[in-house]
Amino acid sequence: MPEVSENRTIFSLLEVSRSIQKTIADRYKSLYWIKAEMNKLNHYTHSGHCYPELVEKTDGKIVAEMRSILWKADYQRVNKQFLRILGEPLREGITILFQAAISYDPLYGFSLKIVDIDPTFVLGELEREKRESIQRLQEEGLFGRNKTRPFPLVPKRLAIISVETSKGLSDFFKIIQHNPWRYLFEYTLFPALLQGDKSIPSIIKQLAIIAERIESFDAVAIIRGGGGEVGLSSYNNYQLAKAIAIFPIPVITGIGHSTNETVSEMVAYKNAITPSELADFLLQRFHQFALPVDEAQQRIIRASQHIFQQEQRQVDQLSQSISWNSKSVLAGHENLLTTLQSRLQFFSQQLLKDRTNDLAHMTRLLQLADPKQLLKRGFSITRINGKAITHSNETQQGDEVETLLYDGIVRSRVTGKKL
Repeated sequence: MPEVSENRTIFSLLEVSRSIQKTIADRYKSLYWIKAEMNKLNHYTHSGHCYPELVEKTDGKIVAEMRSILWKADYQRVNKQFLRILGEPLREGITILFQAAISYDPLYGFSLKIVDIDPTFVLGELEREKRESIQRLQEEGLFGRNKTRPFPLVPKRLAIISVETSKGLSDFFKIIQHNPWRYLFEYTLFPALLQGDKSIPSIIKQLAIIAERIESFDAVAIIRGGGGEVGLSSYNNYQLAKAIAIFPIPVITGIGHSTNETVSEMVAYKNAITPSELADFLLQRFHQFALPVDEAQQRIIRASQHIFQQEQRQVDQLSQSISWNSKSVLAGHENLLTTLQSRLQFFSQQLLKDRTNDLAHMTRLLQLADPKQLLKRGFSITRINGKAITHSNETQQGDEVETLLYDGIVRSRVTGKKL
């Protein structure tokens, strides 16, 4: 009972709480379908119960917040439905349509008791957000921008956004690190959350960090290891998709699912269904560069060998021609030398003979010109003072002269001259 004091009615906290409890119970007697974003699931494994934190946002700001209860049995049933329809368990960070009873407890306060969640509504919400993001990006002219970025001939330097413990990342590394062609990649890991609402700012932050070192990378790879549609809801977010679309170098994705391509994958330069397929894509780019180079190298080798063979044949032919011509010239020269030798021998003999005759003739002339021969024939030589005289006027009366005869000398004195 309320307490009356000095004309005032005073209610205890419990009385007020029970009054609220009764009013709500009388007012909200049935179950209601409510739409809200599940900010946190808060699943406690030891009890199996969940205490979801539900919010509603307007322009990114929380305008309503309420806690709820999802008992173990209801959670297990709903979770099975999500696994069957969506391929993933119930997760936080999604907008859900749930059926709940509205209750108030004096000790625990106001809450929603969730009895069912519609998994098909989640798919619809994802599709709505997806369509809105696509339309907005198209209107802004950003939807295909990253696809126009020039992709390097050899995408060697990779900036990888992923979780270090991701199985998808492990599969990716296994393929590129152990490829049989020994193509070498350089990569830097930028850890980020990859699902749920928190993945959006996490991935955007890492893209911003990479942009500051953009000259160090050829491409950005976003790698996530498998999962169903609910875990991919963040990739339909406009802000994340825009960050990928406007990124200054190619962004390639291997998010790991086979249906319902997300907006982030649509705007990326290349989307692979799995991280393994993404690794194969990169290896193929190496192939596209390496194979023509190898083929060109082989063509150069073959062309070089062909040229060398042609040159060798020409050298051999030239060598044979030179050898034949040399032999022919030498043979001709040998004949000419033989002829010249014969002619030289003939002319030499003839010249020697002529010179011998000339010498004999000269000998005879010298013999004839020898004074002794003349003296022997009765001629004499008269000299004055050792000088031969040929005219009488060269002497004077009284000069002593000597006369050279064949067998001696006669000296006399001039006593007179007769002209």
